[in-house]
Amino acid sequence: MADAKPAALATAAASPFATTVERVRPHVGLIGLLALGHFVVDLTQGALPAVLPFLKERHGLTYAETGTIVLAANLTSSIIQPLFGYFADQTVRRWILPTSIIVAGAGMALTGVARDYTSILLLVALMGLGVAAWHPEGYRTASGVAGDRKATALSYFSLGGNVGIALGPLFVTFLVATWSTAGTLGLIVPPLLVSALMLVALPTFGARTAPPAAAHAGRGETMPAAMALLILVVMIRAWASLGFTTFVPLYYINHLQADPRVVGPVLFVFLGAGALGTVLAGPLADRWGPRTFMRCVLPAAIPFGLLFLATRGALAVVMLAMFGGVLTASFSVSVLLAQSYLPRYAGMASGLIVGFAFGAGGLGLAVLGWVADHHGLPAALAISALTPLAAFAAACFLPAPRTR
Repeated sequence: MADAKPAALATAAASPFATTVERVRPHVGLIGLLALGHFVVDLTQGALPAVLPFLKERHGLTYAETGTIVLAANLTSSIIQPLFGYFADQTVRRWILPTSIIVAGAGMALTGVARDYTSILLLVALMGLGVAAWHPEGYRTASGVAGDRKATALSYFSLGGNVGIALGPLFVTFLVATWSTAGTLGLIVPPLLVSALMLVALPTFGARTAPPAAAHAGRGETMPAAMALLILVVMIRAWASLGFTTFVPLYYINHLQADPRVVGPVLFVFLGAGALGTVLAGPLADRWGPRTFMRCVLPAAIPFGLLFLATRGALAVVMLAMFGGVLTASFSVSVLLAQSYLPRYAGMASGLIVGFAFGAGGLGLAVLGWVADHHGLPAALAISALTPLAAFAAACFLPAPRTR
């Protein structure tokens, strides 16, 4: 029996996704609060695509200018996010959690009363900075209070964000339909409430959170080249996702001549299916392996995106849901794979995937906006639907994580 524990430890070390032998129970309450914070931050972020048609009409914007608004939000939330991740790995800065919620909420809430295009860009950039600050510290803290159930904790933490993104369009559409564009001011209420709860809970986080970075230094080998390739895969996938969230509302209103109130429900279908896909992905990724799972779901999404453009009515909505669910299913799997490529820098790995890679994918929005201006919205959406094929080609070269 004396050799049982070393043998078990050796087996656990063989897999970058294995749990520790010493069972440490997760703190369910703190994980739930972090998921709620993630919900509110992404509720704010998810409101942007639904507000765009109203801002476009009010300020007389082109499709390219509309896409640039989303680009501004994604660049600010991505370029800075790995830096916040680096600091999260070095030392604990729990005050960032409530502060970033307020910053993100205030930036988005003021867009509806902005006087000009420049003001809108500055406000969405402020919102992006709040998002950038939240995610690395949030992922690191969730991992720290998760005990040995880190994958489960991250899945629920990610679920909070995905549900927030899905409900953001519905919430802001209700606000704008009721009080015109000034209704976006109502977006500040949930961040105020949740940040107050987060502020009260900070001492508990301090007692429960595991030390940063170095505590897990021996899990595996750092693989920067593999991480760079994974970032490319997520960037291409983000191009497809952001292309649909940005231009599907405009497609319904300007191309199909639908009622503007359809924007919220349509985006909820797309993003809500993505949230469901993220939850269902966990067991499949555990069974198939994260790399195999990503290689399967990326090309599987393409037919649904193209069928959405070829159909109308309820069938088109079903195809939109399928495209969103399958495309987004690899989201949390990407974060886990990134942490296995950078095992000593979990915060930075999360920032690079959730922030930099996803936000850099927004660079394609300016190109898609140009295509929409010159060749129509269906052409821009068709390009978005086909881009997962390029992500699949890159994913085929992802190596297996290496252990020491």
